[in-house]
Amino acid sequence: MLAAGAGTLAAGFLPWDSFRELAGRTVPVLAFVLAMTVVTELVDDAGLFRVVTDRIAALGRGSVFLLWLLVLALSAVATAFLSLDTTAVLVTPVVVLLAVHARIPPLPFALSTVWLANTASLLLPVSNLTNLLAQGRLSLTPLRFAGLMWAPWLVGVLVPAALLWLAFRKDLRGRYGPQPAHWVRDRSLLKAAGGTLLVLLPALVSGVPVAIPAMAAAAFLLAVFLWRRPSALRWSMVPWRPLMLTAGLFMVVEALHSHGLTQALAPAAGSGETFPELLRLAALGAGSANIANNLPAYLALEPVAGSPVRLAALLIGVNLGPLVSPWASLATLLWHERLQTLNLRVRWGGFALAGLVVVLLALPLAVLALWLGNGMP
Repeated sequence: MLAAGAGTLAAGFLPWDSFRELAGRTVPVLAFVLAMTVVTELVDDAGLFRVVTDRIAALGRGSVFLLWLLVLALSAVATAFLSLDTTAVLVTPVVVLLAVHARIPPLPFALSTVWLANTASLLLPVSNLTNLLAQGRLSLTPLRFAGLMWAPWLVGVLVPAALLWLAFRKDLRGRYGPQPAHWVRDRSLLKAAGGTLLVLLPALVSGVPVAIPAMAAAAFLLAVFLWRRPSALRWSMVPWRPLMLTAGLFMVVEALHSHGLTQALAPAAGSGETFPELLRLAALGAGSANIANNLPAYLALEPVAGSPVRLAALLIGVNLGPLVSPWASLATLLWHERLQTLNLRVRWGGFALAGLVVVLLALPLAVLALWLGNGMP
């Protein structure tokens, strides 16, 4: 995809002026993605996520239902503050293994992480790459962004949780025994990782450009690991493929906008801020995400969103909607890779049908929550 993007630039399909404007907007976003990927990988290597799940197992007090609620809370918080990919890649394995070791059916725990990785990614700019792009377009502080999105986010957490309980209520009853704690290899690294997150999370919502604290945290943890455990540092921590894919998508979609994509999509997207118009835009975003992927869907439709409320409706569509096709969200593909390494099989047909039910119920309710919270024009 990066080659395709470079080809549009070399062939003149993407004008240089448009490319320079695009680069000024997206390079900080890509720098943030790079830095946060390194941070979360190192935090995981230090053992912090395993320690957190140990604590969750203890707080569950032997109740499967309470343990599941705590996993939902962990997934929602990790998604909101550390991004959906963190939940899909790092939270999924530890909670699935926790369920397996506790002799609980792991499927409801696995679905909890992947559904909330997507549907709980509406709250903060750092929750999803689409949010970061929208924040840059709107020039909103993280707190103002959360003020716009909190009600749809709440729907995105509660509706999937309710449907999971209805579907798996028999599996979520009963008791589990005490779980052994994970061995901490290096407590100094664990403390450094925990302290870094304690400083980083409020910095990400402080209004400072998020790439700055993320890069500072990455540099600090790299220095600590270079001192304590240099063997843990590897080039595979750098998300080369997602970064190249994302950069290429930015360039290709921008080139298409330069040649009439916005005008072509405007009639389908509508223009108003009534509930039906907002739902129309969100549904278009959700459908486009499941046909292609949520990032190109957002990039293609962003220019026709027009206002903060319409842009929020688009985010509902492209963040909450990608639960049907496996390629609709990169987080879903990463989640599936992790499940394969754990020998947990998921049938895509059943996944798509269940995801469609979630989208059909949650999408209109989330848009309604947005509309009610913003003046009901």
